[in-house]
Amino acid sequence: MPPSAPPPGDPAPADGSLPQEARDEHAPFSLYVHVPFCAARCGYCDFNTYTAAELGSAPGASQRAYLDAVRAELDLAASILGPREVQTIFFGGGTPTLLPHGELVGLLDAIRERFRLAADAEITTEANPESVDAGYLAALAEAGFNRLSLGMQSSVGRVLAVLDRRHTPGRVADVVGWARQAGFGSVSLDLIYGSPGESADDWRTSLRAALELEPDHLSAYSLIVEPGTRLAAQVRRGELPPTDDDVHADYYLIADQAAAGAGLGWYEVSNWSRPGHECRHNLAYWRSQDWWGIGPGAHSHVGGVRWWNLRHPTRYSARLADGHSPAEARELLGAEDRRIERVLLELRLAEGLHLAVLTATEAARVTGVVAAGWAEVAGGRLRLTLEGRLLADGIVRDLLD
Repeated sequence: MPPSAPPPGDPAPADGSLPQEARDEHAPFSLYVHVPFCAARCGYCDFNTYTAAELGSAPGASQRAYLDAVRAELDLAASILGPREVQTIFFGGGTPTLLPHGELVGLLDAIRERFRLAADAEITTEANPESVDAGYLAALAEAGFNRLSLGMQSSVGRVLAVLDRRHTPGRVADVVGWARQAGFGSVSLDLIYGSPGESADDWRTSLRAALELEPDHLSAYSLIVEPGTRLAAQVRRGELPPTDDDVHADYYLIADQAAAGAGLGWYEVSNWSRPGHECRHNLAYWRSQDWWGIGPGAHSHVGGVRWWNLRHPTRYSARLADGHSPAEARELLGAEDRRIERVLLELRLAEGLHLAVLTATEAARVTGVVAAGWAEVAGGRLRLTLEGRLLADGIVRDLLD
């Protein structure tokens, strides 16, 4: 199953150049590194990831070709941006920890060679529970990785089976323990709720298992059955029941209550953390800051210019080997586009949206949103209530002109 299609856009310059007005060396800056490899494709996944069988032996599809291409794109980014200081680095995928730890550490070293890292830089890698062991995590921590985002998804065996996840429920506890021993300063667990056939008791069991491990951060996402996935085909054939929005809402409320009871506060609709352990990298996205996405299919945003790379690893590697930018297309965001994005993204944050971002007609609608109990106004900001979080997308649609 191919990953979902990229958005349309304008042609991207072959040299990757950016308008001068987009380059502010003092603006907060992050790097994302996309590692497209997975041991197996989960039935619900439509991310830009590939198994060894899907890649085959095509030129440029190997891990070595990928690593060479990433370094070439880092060279390109450094040549265009100049001496930017990096506040956060996030290795995502795919499964970054399918790379040997020496190669993952080598990519971090390559970033250090080309950019300045902030003294308190947040350096995260995603991992699947079965893809790491104690020695692997110790090597990453020694090299400077300080945040682990672990794809737990569920602690119930039959739910994991529906999701095509390979790890056993108990493996997560082992990995969290190894991460603590290695010295990771923040450990995050990712959960998915609303899988076909998952009961409320199943969901409570997963939450309890996750929170008993005392994570610093918890992400909980409702399952979306994406067209073209194996899971979508199973639902269409009647082999699995469809998902239910009302059930998703109920499970969200269960998650929020459980997280709060464990001392985790919400800071974004789908994310909770202990104070000081918010994911700073994701906050950079939600605050529309600058980031460069390295790797096949990665998206970037710098100074109001957004672009996205060629998705298949062979095409991505070939473009860079030819000395060109791997960008497939880009778009230049105007002032109104950027304003709308601020509404879409910042309203999802606990800190809320500054009312000054709204037009006069949009601001006039705030009274109705507050009267409905979906938000409150404090300190010149519009902040969603718990009920409002359940309706966040609809509230944005109702607010915008």
